[in-house]
Amino acid sequence: MDQNQSQTPKLVRTAHLKEFKQAGRKFSCLTSYDHMTAGIFDEAGIDVLLVGDSAADNSLGYTSTLPVTVDEMISFGRAVASAAKRALVVIDMPFGSYETGPADALANAIKLMKTSGVAAVKLEGGERSEIQIKAIVDAGIPVMGHIGFTPQSVNALGGFRVQGRGEGAEQLLADAKAVEAAGAFAVVLEMVPAEIAAQVTAELSIPTIGIGAGPDTDGQILVWTDFAGLTSQKPRKFVKRYANIRETLFESAKQYSKDVNEGKFPTQDHSFEN
Repeated sequence: MDQNQSQTPKLVRTAHLKEFKQAGRKFSCLTSYDHMTAGIFDEAGIDVLLVGDSAADNSLGYTSTLPVTVDEMISFGRAVASAAKRALVVIDMPFGSYETGPADALANAIKLMKTSGVAAVKLEGGERSEIQIKAIVDAGIPVMGHIGFTPQSVNALGGFRVQGRGEGAEQLLADAKAVEAAGAFAVVLEMVPAEIAAQVTAELSIPTIGIGAGPDTDGQILVWTDFAGLTSQKPRKFVKRYANIRETLFESAKQYSKDVNEGKFPTQDHSFEN
């Protein structure tokens, strides 16, 4: 495949991300949990759609990602995969679906792939997840890794804290190399110092995807409800808001309620005649 084809593939596959890295072409990723947003993001040219376990607190009302189940993730995965025509669709393996060992990890990865229609799975952890990653990859399923701050381990990490500072940099690099050695096609670096993320990116042959990891990773990912301003909370330091959808929806709903209460909607224009 020539460079022009790798720059704008008609269907993004895992191998394209490595080609992007080699060509110095940055790539974009967003989370998505439903058919409508997935279709919009896909049409806009987003390269990777992640069916994130962040659906737990962004769609289901859970207070963290921990409660979401494999079956719930499958429903989100089906919605996104059925809408994507070009983007690579990756699904998160939720908490509890792989930590108990490679056999359980493989069984759940197979279930997610067979029933959701996605192209790859993602799981958290570096050295601690190396065996699980290898088992899944050896079965023919592409795996994306996730190191640094790992939301499923928020309680063990003591909250939302930057990882890889000071002596932690050595462990972060070890985790990244473990993920690569296990056969992952890419790795997410979350909430790590920019300089460390740049070092990891330079030392790995597989692409890195940053979220709060500075500008030097090969790709960038954001949670879509953060980037679109749908949440009411103050955005974290690494989030850039590209819209304020919450305010638009709020004002629209207020106006609709007012129109109905005052008898201004529906009008003749919105009514049928005999």
